[in-house]
Amino acid sequence: MRHVKNKENTVSDWGEFPSARSVEDLIPRSLVVIDKPQGPTSHQVSAWVRDIFGEKVGHSGTLDPNVTGILPMGIGRSVRLLDLLHSVPKEYVAAMKVHGEVDDDNLDKILDEFEGEIYQTPPLRAGVKRQRRKRKIFKIQKLDSKDRDILLRIRCESGTYIRTLCKDLGKTLGTGGHMMELRRVEAGGFTEDDMVILQDLRDAYEFCRDGECRRLKKILMPYERALDIFPKVRIKDTASGTVLNGADLAAPGILEMEDFSRSDKVALISPKGEGIAVGSALYDAEEIVDMDEGLVFRSERVFSPSGDYPKRWK
Repeated sequence: MRHVKNKENTVSDWGEFPSARSVEDLIPRSLVVIDKPQGPTSHQVSAWVRDIFGEKVGHSGTLDPNVTGILPMGIGRSVRLLDLLHSVPKEYVAAMKVHGEVDDDNLDKILDEFEGEIYQTPPLRAGVKRQRRKRKIFKIQKLDSKDRDILLRIRCESGTYIRTLCKDLGKTLGTGGHMMELRRVEAGGFTEDDMVILQDLRDAYEFCRDGECRRLKKILMPYERALDIFPKVRIKDTASGTVLNGADLAAPGILEMEDFSRSDKVALISPKGEGIAVGSALYDAEEIVDMDEGLVFRSERVFSPSGDYPKRWK
């Protein structure tokens, strides 16, 4: 649901549309989703991307060296957005081998039992404290099976260890089992359609150095893509300048809102769609619609858009 608070002309000369950024402005405010190959660590892949652009680079959601698939990365100032992506469920395709014969009906029954909240102890190789923790499996589906090989699609809470999950599945089946291969197919709101291989990224950058930047601009995403996981609140240019200078947002600064509840995280965006901040709602959206004054959002993370905004305080 969209709530409109002000019907004034919302587009001014302030700010800049994210799609209109020059390559020079885009690179240090961009995200790229790498199709991580098997072999290198996530840290090594980050280092390769850093060497391409000469900018600070970070990744979200570490993948083990032998795991492939989606590895979201932030370049330059976008690195500080990456931790926002951890709250979003992840999806994997896993190849598992069981150590004995398994009846299909029994397998389906056990998979159903693993949906919901489960308890895991991180494996020895994990770089975290080995204590029992609760994680949520939103969906676990058998895609295919042949002899003792099973192909699974798993949608789960961030921080779930799929290798441990496969081992626990094998124990519950009474046969034992282990994970053979793993690919991440969704993370941080990104899917395989958003991915690019390292060589294509390098080629696009070299073409851009020679003056042809269309390929690179198609690959790099404005940092605002990381905010798609939150309800959006479009705010006035004058309010954008105020929030960028460290203030919380008051009701008169709102133009329109998507639906949300009190305490939800929301993304504050300018009239042209530039990401201004992430904040917490102090009221439900329906309550804010009827408010003419008072603070309504607590700013928690302020960004660095490419456009300038009026520094007007009220």
